[in-house]
Amino acid sequence: MNTKLAVAAAGALALGLTGCESLITGGDLVREGLPTVRFIFENTSPQPIDTILISTCEASSYGLDRLPEGVVVGRGQSYEWTISAGCYDVMAGAVGVGSTSGKRINVPAGRTFVLTFDGQDR
Repeated sequence: MNTKLAVAAAGALALGLTGCESLITGGDLVREGLPTVRFIFENTSPQPIDTILISTCEASSYGLDRLPEGVVVGRGQSYEWTISAGCYDVMAGAVGVGSTSGKRINVPAGRTFVLTFDGQDR
């Protein structure tokens, strides 16, 4: 009887955590049924960027860093992802230096979307 209760509790916990996934990750960048586009983050600021947070507008947090471990986007460099068309919140910065406030973008289907980051809050 205790084994059945433990299995049921573990299953309930797993179901509860799947609903919170976007809180932790910021949501999936590629979502089923939506067209995908190339999203390019272009750094024109003097600051090297080692943290880029991208979340769907429906997510309740900016989520996790979307750059691979050890990747830094220097001035004049860019990094790209494949994402679904739609609404996103983006924040960028450098660990130990800080970040600018986030920016909300709407990425249309059918073309490459370039976000030029100059490090200025607007």
